[in-house]
Order: sequence, then C-alpha cells, then structure tokens
Amino acid sequence: MKPIVAIISARFRLLLQYRAAAFAGLVTQIVFGLIIMMVFQAFYRTGQLKDPALSLSEVITYVWLGQALLAMLPWNGDPEIRALVRSGGVAYETLRPVDLYAYWFARAIALRTAPTLLRSVPLALVAGSLFGLQLPADGAAAAGFLLVMPGALALSCAITVLVSISLMWTISGEGILHLLPAVVTLLSGMLVPIPLFPDWARPVLELLPFSGLVDTPYRVYLGNIPFEDLGQVLLHQWSWVVLLVILGRALMNRGLRRLVIQGG
Repeated sequence: MKPIVAIISARFRLLLQYRAAAFAGLVTQIVFGLIIMMVFQAFYRTGQLKDPALSLSEVITYVWLGQALLAMLPWNGDPEIRALVRSGGVAYETLRPVDLYAYWFARAIALRTAPTLLRSVPLALVAGSLFGLQLPADGAAAAGFLLVMPGALALSCAITVLVSISLMWTISGEGILHLLPAVVTLLSGMLVPIPLFPDWARPVLELLPFSGLVDTPYRVYLGNIPFEDLGQVLLHQWSWVVLLVILGRALMNRGLRRLVIQGG
C-alpha cells in the first residue's frame, strides 16, 4: 500500500505545477458555463417544458458543478502511458515491483484530482458570487455529496485505466480519445441533466456507469435525490467500479500476454 500512496502523492504534487494550464482551463470553463447556462435559460423561458424535474436555479447550479469538476471526468487517457505505448517504453512498466493495474489506477487518481483541485475552488467562488451557483440544499445534501464523490472519482479512474489498457491494441488511441469526450459528456448528464431526457432514455442512462460520474452526485447536492436514497446511489457507483476493475484486470492480463515491444 505504501508504494501506491507514494505514487499518488508524487504524481499529485507534479500535476499541481501546471498552474498556467489550470488558469486557461478555468477561463474556458467559465465561458462554456455561461453559454450552457444561457441556453437553459432560453429553454426554460419558452415554457414548453411541463413540470420539469429540475427547476431553472437547480439546473444552473448543476451546470456550474459540472464545470467546476470537469477535470475529474474520464474524458481522456493518461498521456504519459500513451507515449510509453507508442515508443515501446511500456516494457519498463511491466518491470516495476508493484501491481501494474494498481500503479496505473494510482496515476489516474492523481490525474483526476490535482487539476480538479486547481480549477474547482476558484471557479466555484466566481460562479457562486456572480452566476447563480448555490450551496447544497441542506446539511444532509452536503453530507451525501461528500459520500458519493469518492465513488465518482473511483468510477472515473476505472474508466481512465480502461482507456490506457485499450492502447495495447490500438497503439495510437486516436479513435477512442476522439470518441470518449462525446460519450462521457452526453451519457453522464454533463451536457443535459438526465432528468430532462425523454422518458424512454432515462432508465438506460441511469443504469449506465456514466450517471454515477455527474448526474447522481449533482442531484444529491441539489437535494433532488434525498439522503434516504443514498444507498442506491452508492450501490450503483461501487458495483460499476468493481465490474470495471475486474474487466480492466482481465484485459490487462490478456494484453500483457500478447504484448509485442518493437517487434521483440
């Protein structure tokens, strides 16, 4: 366990150095947040949505939570692992005296938390002061949000590691890296909250793992999912985490048995 903690700590401190990238991302996310917020304001003001599951103020808070925590989503893979696969340097990864899956998962934890920390706090302050980001609905909602966020992080890391493992077959990974952001942002509720989807789509979207990244944690924050239903949210998140970790390990073991490094 100590090597894994050391890996997370070292990678986390390294990624905290990218302050200029964090500032650029912060500005970009504020702009996108304003655009999305204005789209929803126009949508609600048309009056065509009857008895919406979320009020406009809740949707605005949902939007800004999504922008503040955007870096935690598995919308890309680990760029260093991708470079190692392309160069053949991934062979050295197999020689480390730690479990390779656990090592890549630890890297994913740092990759998802350090940029999020750099962006989320200032963005939340700006959005809370100027653009309608509200505090949690009550103390129970705040506690529930804190309880479900580790599951969202674990889900994100499990998907990130799966993307890295897929490079053993795709090598460049260009296809999946172009497809992944669209899939994650649409199916997680990042673009449109899942309660606003058509009735026929909601059950499918709620069953998929992506809803545990964005939709259910944010609706817990809003109080839209009561604290009494938190067990179902946690069961959904961690069941998918276990399934994705088992799948990732199986694919990694299969990939390592077939791995060819520069023709060797």
